[in-house]
Amino acid sequence: MTKKNWIACAIVALMFAGMGAYVGLSKEKAKEAGPQTSTIAPGATGPVNELYALSLPDAAGATQALSQWKGKNLLVNFWAPWCPPCVEEMPELSEVQGHYAGKNLQVIGIGIDSASNIATFASKVKIAYPVYVSGMSGTDLSRHFGNATGGLPFTVLIGADGEVKKTYLGRLKFDQLRADLDKL
Repeated sequence: MTKKNWIACAIVALMFAGMGAYVGLSKEKAKEAGPQTSTIAPGATGPVNELYALSLPDAAGATQALSQWKGKNLLVNFWAPWCPPCVEEMPELSEVQGHYAGKNLQVIGIGIDSASNIATFASKVKIAYPVYVSGMSGTDLSRHFGNATGGLPFTVLIGADGEVKKTYLGRLKFDQLRADLDKL
């Protein structure tokens, strides 16, 4: 190995060592800062207005304006048929829809998958609330509500006043959800 090659290898090795140290220190600082939250501040209305501006196909393929839910307490569940926790919480979401319907609450599901996959799923599974098809654009919409990771399921509680009351990332804890709904 020539002296030039040896020097070049040493410089590359030092660069990799420096990058490794930088990444290691960055991870340590992130740990010290605590977990990242995946929510927006309660009271936000911008993403709600964006939601109400949408028209999406339902599981049967008919386009529906989401503005029809203005003035109701709204529980928006972002889900996908291939997401086990999403599917596991659907029967309980159906129960919530039935129990709180008299309290001006509407549960809706926004499916992040193809129209055909959601239609097939909806024909096999009894869902007691409207399900809409958004495809991958639903992930972007959920990010506007604070879902930084794009994780599923992701649920947003919107008050009848059009303000975000709370967001939930991951499988719902239904005792907590019911307590939050009772405060509306």
